[in-house]
Amino acid sequence: MPSTAHPFTATAAGEQDAALFAALELSLSRWVVVASAPGESKVSRHTLPACDGPALLALLDELRRRAERRCRRSVTVVTIQEAGRDGFWLHRLLEANGVRSHVVDPASVAVSRRSRRAKTDRIDAEGLLRALMAWSRGERQVCSMLRAPTREAEDARRLTREREALMAERIRHTNRIKGLLATQGVFGFEPAWQTRRVRLEALRTAEGHELPARLKAEILRQIERLELILRQIAEVEAARDAALAAERQSAAVETPSNGAVDAKPAALPAGEGAGARLLRLKGVGPETAAVLRLEAFPWRRSTARSPTAARWPPMPAWPRRLGRAAGSTPSKESRRPATAGCAGPWCSWLGSGCATSPRAP
Repeated sequence: MPSTAHPFTATAAGEQDAALFAALELSLSRWVVVASAPGESKVSRHTLPACDGPALLALLDELRRRAERRCRRSVTVVTIQEAGRDGFWLHRLLEANGVRSHVVDPASVAVSRRSRRAKTDRIDAEGLLRALMAWSRGERQVCSMLRAPTREAEDARRLTREREALMAERIRHTNRIKGLLATQGVFGFEPAWQTRRVRLEALRTAEGHELPARLKAEILRQIERLELILRQIAEVEAARDAALAAERQSAAVETPSNGAVDAKPAALPAGEGAGARLLRLKGVGPETAAVLRLEAFPWRRSTARSPTAARWPPMPAWPRRLGRAAGSTPSKESRRPATAGCAGPWCSWLGSGCATSPRAP
């Protein structure tokens, strides 16, 4: 178990700044704050109303002033919280008020596996506090800190994530309509067809009768919901395509005017985004390019020396190198459909030496 000895952080002036560590356990009912102040052998526990940012800032400021009076030197406040439902708004609030905030992957925090353990907000907060103090001492293996996205980067991912949610709703409504028709012995009807209403009027049960009135009315209401989902999917995809087109237009490729064919591939424009470059690959469509651009590439820390290797990592290395946090940082669930959709064609092109062939005009 990591030690609870209180570390110090060095400042630029060469002095020693004491650190006040605080772990935040967030829930819908209340927030639990466990703090370890310099010069104190015991941790302090505090309870705040849920979603009360100003109260948390006031508590941290009061704890910091107490520690400064005790130590007679400046104290830095360092906090930790788990990534989850609340996203990164609290992290940004703390950073804007001079607090060094960290967001940790909950699955990376080590817990005892010897026997069934108790789980409460207080126990979880104390575990986070120990992990934070160990991390500050340089023990990077105790947990995995996440890279908080900017407000613009977080908002840009809404298109692909909304489309993912809309596609799930479309599948649910489609399956519901097919299930209702199956109760009457009707199969083969596709609700996604544009002629769905006309085909619905012509449907007959297995006995040759028309559909029951109430069942038909329910199916029509389901079709109305499905049509709304289809319109919203079209709007989201149009916005996605417009964003990718803007990337390509911002940095157009200059082609030679003499018509000569160069043996070397044309240089890609420096200002072209990752999404536009992905669209140049065969087998990569707009949705795959958008998901990888927003969910994978901005979060990958590359240590490769070759610029090409840094830009195009091996496919099997992506799932284990990229971080994961529910609802915030890129998850395997959001990347899996995109990578699985292009893995087969990509591997086949790798075998033929044409993986990076540009799209035909």
